[in-house]
Amino acid sequence: MSETTAARRGTSLVRRLAAPVAAAALLAGVAGVWAAGAAYSAPAAGARAATGFGDCPALPEGVDPARWRCEVHTATPKLTMGEITTTLAPIAMTHAEGPLPDGADGQVWGALHSAPTAVPGGLTGTPAGGHAPALGLAIRPEYGGRSDFYTGRLSLRFRLLSPLLPRDCAIGASAPVDFQVKRSGPSRHVSEDPPVIEFSAYDDTFTAPAPEHCGPLTGPLGRRLGLPAASGNLLSYDASYTYRTYDRLP
Repeated sequence: MSETTAARRGTSLVRRLAAPVAAAALLAGVAGVWAAGAAYSAPAAGARAATGFGDCPALPEGVDPARWRCEVHTATPKLTMGEITTTLAPIAMTHAEGPLPDGADGQVWGALHSAPTAVPGGLTGTPAGGHAPALGLAIRPEYGGRSDFYTGRLSLRFRLLSPLLPRDCAIGASAPVDFQVKRSGPSRHVSEDPPVIEFSAYDDTFTAPAPEHCGPLTGPLGRRLGLPAASGNLLSYDASYTYRTYDRLP
């Protein structure tokens, strides 16, 4: 794409962004504009995901706590999704796994924690969008409701945060993004007590849907982010995890 074409597209998007903002200001006044911005907070430098065993979920009835363990995974994923290419803020995921009373493998989801990550170029995809607070854009992964750590399956939604976007604006709002994560190589045991295992994983086969519930900017935002995107997407990360059996938890 030529520099001239990029500039023209950026300018047209700025105009599309400006129209609904002006209308909102006329209808609701300056106070309403500021209230809409409450959904967005600039990512803090060096933000890290919460870790520890405080999110360990309750166990199913009838299982042996000594044979179930609570696992806490931490990672800093690299994400390419449509036109988004960024290193996400660190995430921490907690779940429990162990044998069910009938001998089958059991799992219980715990929690996912992360912080917003600024999207370069902001809402417009231009240098101004990356530096003007009103045009800022951040992305934050959230649990999508499905997980299977035995097979590497995980679903996520990606919340989009900006002063100009509604609180429920997200990629995967109706149907989450489904990942089938594969290991990049063997795991490495860093420590035995406490147990710490490192591994690398990726998925380059997932489909990325368009943003939803983003108000008047839904269409322009989808075009800005290159979504939906059926191919060319990548999630990769180096991760580590630790665990405790439930009979050793506080």
